[in-house]
Amino acid sequence: MNRRTLFASVAAATLAATTVFADDPVKAGFVYVGPVGDGGWTYEHDKGRLAVEEALGDKVETIYQENVPEGADAVRAITQMALSGADIIFTTSFGYMDPTLEVAAKFPDVKFEHATGYKSAENVATYSSRFYEGRAIQGHIAGNMTKSNKIGYIASFPIPEVIRGINSAYLHAKKVNPDVEMNVVWVYTWFDPAKEADAARALIENGVDVVLQHTDSTAPQAAAQEAGNVITFGQASDMADYGPMPRVSSIIDNWAPYYIERVQAVIDGTWETVDTWGGIDTGMVGIGEITDAVPAEVKAEALAMKDAIGAGEYHPFTGPINKADGSVWLAEGEVAPIGDLLGMNFYIEGITSEIPN
Repeated sequence: MNRRTLFASVAAATLAATTVFADDPVKAGFVYVGPVGDGGWTYEHDKGRLAVEEALGDKVETIYQENVPEGADAVRAITQMALSGADIIFTTSFGYMDPTLEVAAKFPDVKFEHATGYKSAENVATYSSRFYEGRAIQGHIAGNMTKSNKIGYIASFPIPEVIRGINSAYLHAKKVNPDVEMNVVWVYTWFDPAKEADAARALIENGVDVVLQHTDSTAPQAAAQEAGNVITFGQASDMADYGPMPRVSSIIDNWAPYYIERVQAVIDGTWETVDTWGGIDTGMVGIGEITDAVPAEVKAEALAMKDAIGAGEYHPFTGPINKADGSVWLAEGEVAPIGDLLGMNFYIEGITSEIPN
């Protein structure tokens, strides 16, 4: 073989290899804290994954691992996903934050996206939703509908995301019903149907007739249905199987547009680190159907609040608002600074329980 033939052969082989590489689909991985059938948080993330497949077709391949505990197990799962050839990995629970950073440092060519966290890196982006906007609407409905004036809240972990939701729901329930009390039960889990059901039953036995939750299963709805005359709200997903009672509305997390956009950015070679905090305005936070169990006037007010939040005309944390210790947090007309919301570690005035350490 002469030199010209040799160079031509090498060039042809290189072009072929490049073409194959260019045609290879982008591999997108998803790490889930619960099962895809939880009916709530993980279910909606997996709907987003499936939407990526539908939108991007043969340009993408998706993989996922469900029921991954936060901590060392997460490091192993994320590492394995990176080793399997994933180009972008979405880690979808707060407790995956440090594991994501740890693995990302070892795989600088892989893109990572962490949900609900606040730490980023050159190859790690963060994304979350302003769930507290939906909690304000739930609180408005809850305050109007409670007959016992006792509202219960099943809380997962004492982190700002969860505390914001408790405060927002209570604040808006209190605005329409000054006699409202908020009872909070901490279950220290995102997904554990048995614990969630027990928490709901304990609240109901204590006289609560409205149950809100920041946990992922439909167990609280089942417990409320069992008890009768108790209303609930879908968490992360519509949970419409329990409508029109006890589930009277819901917060719906819509991750699909974000996932499609971010995977497309990898395909296009335009991906970069961002910090996304979407809300009702972007459609990342949706409000499920408000059922006919809710009085028409209350439903109309709730929808008007949703529109006002979405249009930027109303912020759920607008003063005057005091902290639980009586000190002034926001003056009349003052809107909560983003830093205060992101780091929220206090209850507002009127919630008498303590936030666990």
